[in-house]
Amino acid sequence: MIKFLKISFYTILLSIPVLGFSQQIEWKSWEEVIELSKTSPRKVVVDVYTDWCGWCKKMDKITFQQPQIAQFINDNFYAIRFNAEHTETIVYQDKEYKFTRAGKKGYHELAATLTKGDLRYPTVIILDEGLDVLQPLKGFQDPMSMELILTYYLGDHQNRTPWKRYTRTYNSKIIRAVPVGN
Repeated sequence: MIKFLKISFYTILLSIPVLGFSQQIEWKSWEEVIELSKTSPRKVVVDVYTDWCGWCKKMDKITFQQPQIAQFINDNFYAIRFNAEHTETIVYQDKEYKFTRAGKKGYHELAATLTKGDLRYPTVIILDEGLDVLQPLKGFQDPMSMELILTYYLGDHQNRTPWKRYTRTYNSKIIRAVPVGN
């Protein structure tokens, strides 16, 4: 009986990745992305959030944990999850950015720079292969909106197709079924 239970347990444990539950975004640090970009440049998705932001948590759960979105980001971008209240110094494009105290809390100077001074959360920022800001996008993005954003910038459509035209003519390539009730 114990042998049967052990075999059943290991069978279930090994089947979990096959069921698709393990697909998560491979979040990297700023330092890792800067190093990786030197030899293998990619566009970057930066999720600027705070621990107290309810919409940030909702976007993490509904959008970033959506398996097709996670897979698409992992396959095509580097991803950074950046707390706007991070207290450690970060060197980005040969400049040091630090935490700035403001009231009871504060903000990281890099978050202010990337969001062009508009510290609203969540904000998704797309960086090009040279780590320059292409676009900060304010607010909650559902999976379909995120798909549009990712494919627009990955394909460099911003250089030739206005956003409104792109959204009118786009056919989903990533999302096949979004789980209901999450």
